[in-house]
Amino acid sequence: MFSLPNNWGTGGAKKRTRRRLSPQRVEEIWSRFDPAGDIAVRRFAGPQAYVGQLDRPLRVAHVTDLHVGLVTPMPIQVKAAELVNAEEPDLIVITGDFVCHTQSWLDELRDTIALYKGPVFCVLGNHDYWSGAQDVRRALVRGGAELLDNANTVVAIGSQRIQVLGLDDAYTGHADRRKATKGLRSDLPIVGLSHIAEEADALWHARVPLVLSGHTHGGQVTVARLNELAIGKLSGHKYIHGLYGTRNGAPRSGAVYVGAGIGAAVMPLRWGDRGRREVTIFELGVDPEGDNGIEEHHQTQRPLRGRRPSSKLKAKRAEKVVKRAARRARMTDPLG
Repeated sequence: MFSLPNNWGTGGAKKRTRRRLSPQRVEEIWSRFDPAGDIAVRRFAGPQAYVGQLDRPLRVAHVTDLHVGLVTPMPIQVKAAELVNAEEPDLIVITGDFVCHTQSWLDELRDTIALYKGPVFCVLGNHDYWSGAQDVRRALVRGGAELLDNANTVVAIGSQRIQVLGLDDAYTGHADRRKATKGLRSDLPIVGLSHIAEEADALWHARVPLVLSGHTHGGQVTVARLNELAIGKLSGHKYIHGLYGTRNGAPRSGAVYVGAGIGAAVMPLRWGDRGRREVTIFELGVDPEGDNGIEEHHQTQRPLRGRRPSSKLKAKRAEKVVKRAARRARMTDPLG
């Protein structure tokens, strides 16, 4: 059982002095909206492609969108780590949005990452760029994670090896698929990480059979299919929550999983089964067809229509990163 460090909540990067609520007060406020701090553990078999590549199944734990900060009480972060560690995964992956609008909780982010027991690999999300990617990177590394910025690496797990590919955040324009896939080996299994799920379509063509992602929070409120309206029709995403694509091992095809996340950026309210906070366990090397002993939450789904962001929208998103960086610079400049 984990407990919060004694200094948890004392602050991260020292910026302009401001009064902060204690973690206990934050928990008291937000527990009114999310009284149970409920986190689902969902299990799936990996795609067929891994069956012939692995001598024994590998267990991958996926969490996303931690949003360490004011909106997500720290006990929820601890509980998520406990649930992951209880599964004794071979690999832990976290797919972006580690912070929430500010750098004030970077020490807590470091401590949160350190709770996870096992090799941890990460990619960044849009909130990390809005809040200062370099500082978020440093906190992740100090916590013991390896960050993959448009890169891939080979991980040894016992006598087996697996490639982990990390695509940088596409929402803010930092994804570089060519760089991320450079040097991938055809004789080793690959699992891909991308904050934005729609990037999976191109990664499948690069022989990445499974991409794990986040960003949408599953919509958080999923009753009456409100999540499909908000995240799909209004925001243009075709992958909202859960498993999409195919796991049949066909060439240049694959699956993508969109995690519902642990934290929140604005309001912690979560309502409906698909909106629950979530830890996802993938058993790579287990045949997804037939009786594999895994009680899966759902089968692969048909994507929504979706739409690509326009050039104007892409430029606006990139400009937001620049404006946020300029604002941070002014706040830390004693003459600004």
